[in-house]
Amino acid sequence: MSEHRHINPWIIALSVMFATFMEVLDTTVVNVSLPHIAGNLSATVDEATWALTSYLVANAIILPLTGWLAGVFGRKRLLMASITGFTAASLLCGLAPTLSLLVIFRIIQGATGGALQPLSQAVLLESFQPHERGKAMAFWALGIVVAPIIGPVLGGWLTDSYSWRWVFYINLPVGIVSLLMVRQFLFDPSYIKHRAGRGIDYFGIGLLAVGIGALQFVLDKGQEDDWFSSRLIVTLMIVAVVALVWLIVHEWNTDDPVVELHVFRERSYAVGVVLMTVVGFVLYGSMVLLPVMLQTLLGYPPMQAGIAMAPRGIGSFCMMPIVGILTGRFDPRKLLATGLAIGGLTMWWLGHLNLQAGYWDVFWPQLIQGTAMALLFVPLTTVTMDSIKPERMGNATSLFNLMRNIGGSIGIAATGTLLARRSQAYTSVIGAHVSGYTSETQTMMAQMKAAFMAAGADVVTAAHRAEAAMFGMVQRQATMVAFVSIFQLLAIVFLAMVPLVMLMKRPKSRGRPGAAAAAH
Repeated sequence: MSEHRHINPWIIALSVMFATFMEVLDTTVVNVSLPHIAGNLSATVDEATWALTSYLVANAIILPLTGWLAGVFGRKRLLMASITGFTAASLLCGLAPTLSLLVIFRIIQGATGGALQPLSQAVLLESFQPHERGKAMAFWALGIVVAPIIGPVLGGWLTDSYSWRWVFYINLPVGIVSLLMVRQFLFDPSYIKHRAGRGIDYFGIGLLAVGIGALQFVLDKGQEDDWFSSRLIVTLMIVAVVALVWLIVHEWNTDDPVVELHVFRERSYAVGVVLMTVVGFVLYGSMVLLPVMLQTLLGYPPMQAGIAMAPRGIGSFCMMPIVGILTGRFDPRKLLATGLAIGGLTMWWLGHLNLQAGYWDVFWPQLIQGTAMALLFVPLTTVTMDSIKPERMGNATSLFNLMRNIGGSIGIAATGTLLARRSQAYTSVIGAHVSGYTSETQTMMAQMKAAFMAAGADVVTAAHRAEAAMFGMVQRQATMVAFVSIFQLLAIVFLAMVPLVMLMKRPKSRGRPGAAAAAH
């Protein structure tokens, strides 16, 4: 990228980082505002969730198209159009008078924001010399890891202090600054200009939109509709599988594919995409589980639950710069394996919590887990993209980010389903061991009955309330067992990925400043 030689790459990094952080933040910042959105727009909370689903579906469809769109329209032009569209859609979302219009504006926001992550990652990888890419990816990963953690806290504060509409308005100054910086400091590499005259694979675009859209809908709404007991979910799952298999066959054999799949011939890239999918699965799945556990079982208010999630972000924020330096000096595969191992151990740590857990019992495993995420994201991206040629970088980063998001969607869907099913199963198991004939149960029931009578209830009402309270205790214990068993399962998934790291090739350019010509 010779056009960048006169511009400090860190200025370019800052330019694209604004847009990336803004887009990633919007995937989680709306979650805690849903009840307020529903109440203000005269809708149910279930109906308001379409504001999330519509965004995720549109975002998922555009993600894999990013590399092709950049080749057709130019990377700078596409990035500026995406930032402009995302910022404008954010304003319209904040002004939306009805839920229907909000969903339409969220679709626009998701579609325009889908290109921001892969474009910014491709720009950073090409703007920095190979031996400095670890630092660049550390800076980029700060937004990817920290934004989803900050999102619920920021969303809760804005909604409580001002209005849910400010959740969208905060994007305006960030979008404007990012747009001005991209316009001033970013330039297209010469090979993108040479690719602008390619044919358009309309059939591939159609298969992609149908397949990814249907899959994302299934993952987002499956648990709510009881999965395959719903005819709609079954139909969409069949559509997704048929469309995506057909897409793979079509894209592999067509001359001008909209998604270049031959990049998977690079072994390190293929393994890296698998690992990133699993990281997305565990990261997003655990990020949904923990605040639910804190609020439903440990009595945390929503705002406090969001704050209790902050240590993970703090750990990542502090560790990212260090990992960026270490990646240029040591074999990043070793750092990656270390990150997977530490991440798995901290998940196992969370898998030993109980109903008496305090704040610090949650703080320390999350803080250490944040450092593990830094050890994961930076080396994983660096090793995965090391062998990718510059002209394929945009396509490679778009698929890389797509699979992280799909992994995250699968993780959220799987953990939600496991929690519901295991809570029911453990309630039956634990309830079967609570017998009214044991002295312990009789003593506790008598104590609770006496307490309710002391509060003014008659004998019959006090007995019913004691039985209900006992069942509530069984449910709480069963739900806690379900939570910790899922954390332990996520730990096993993480640790099982460590051997895959050895299949990745050692980066060629690690630590050799003189080998930097390939970046340009």
